[in-house]
Amino acid sequence: MTKIRVPPGRAGRLRLRRRLDAAQRGADLLERKLHALLEEQRARHRAAEASTRAWIEAAREADRWLDRALAAEGRGGLHRCAPTDAAHTTVRETVSMGVRMPGDAEYEPPPPDALGAPDPETAALACARSAYLDAARAAVAAAADQAAVRIVDDAVTATRRQVRTLQRHWIPALRESLALLELSLEQADFEDGLRRRHLGADTGRRTRVDAPDRRENANSQGNRL
Repeated sequence: MTKIRVPPGRAGRLRLRRRLDAAQRGADLLERKLHALLEEQRARHRAAEASTRAWIEAAREADRWLDRALAAEGRGGLHRCAPTDAAHTTVRETVSMGVRMPGDAEYEPPPPDALGAPDPETAALACARSAYLDAARAAVAAAADQAAVRIVDDAVTATRRQVRTLQRHWIPALRESLALLELSLEQADFEDGLRRRHLGADTGRRTRVDAPDRRENANSQGNRL
């Protein structure tokens, strides 16, 4: 059990109550965040599975056209179609429940004038080029979705751990400390009440004892007069 340090007395009780209230509110907020993240996690997993399947299918189709292009043009034809400039990707981020992750991803192929052979000699080369562009677009989308899945999975794990820490350790420790402090304050109040009653009883007895003495003194003074 986590050890809680608090000031003694009523000031400590007030602080414990505030800390317990804050911990309970925090646990409730984290529970809602976890619920939303689990929904996001399911959606991201579905999207990643779909985009990964699309990428695999596109890559297979591109490989089939590559075999046809090689048979028709050989490696020399492929080398003439190799781009001389790089492709570019753009990934826009999105935020869900405070978690930043990849959103839409776009693939921008090299410009047409960067290709070695603007007009492929055969239909097989043209189809292979188009198929590989489609496969590259699908790969970028799948990579973004898979990255989002990893980020959301990590966020779900971290949030679940925070909820578990609050509910299983921190909140019970605060409640136990508050209960012990309440008990000690009640005991102190009870003992203080007993002392007050005893003090009152002693004062009453002294008053009753002093009263006859005063009467006797008064009588003796009257007799002397």
